Amino acid sequence: MLNFLKKIIGDKKEYKMMMARVEVMPKDYQFVFKKIQNYMWNHAGGDSMDMLKVQYDLIDLFEAGVADGKRVLEITGKDVAEFCDELLLNTKTWTTGWHEKLNNEIKKKFGKEK
Repeated sequence: MLNFLKKIIGDKKEYKMMMARVEVMPKDYQFVFKKIQNYMWNHAGGDSMDMLKVQYDLIDLFEAGVADGKRVLEITGKDVAEFCDELLLNTKTWTTGWHEKLNNEIKKKFGKEK
């Protein structure tokens, strides 16, 4: 139980540090990051650690964009939802289990056909 509590406290501290990095970015970057973050959490699956990794990478990308003097939409493109979907390609989402279940049921029924 003690390890569990330490993990929760550590995760919360890490999350606050992550968000502190976002809070020093220009307002347009903050707005887009928070919108992307909300979009991603709607798709989160498993223990959500994959999602946090993607968000850390996004912060790094945004910080580089700020340093280069780019506008946020120069980083994401105008279709921010498509940008998000690309970020989520290799991340476990809530639909991942459904995909795996469907494929496993079909494979079980028909086996490996050529």
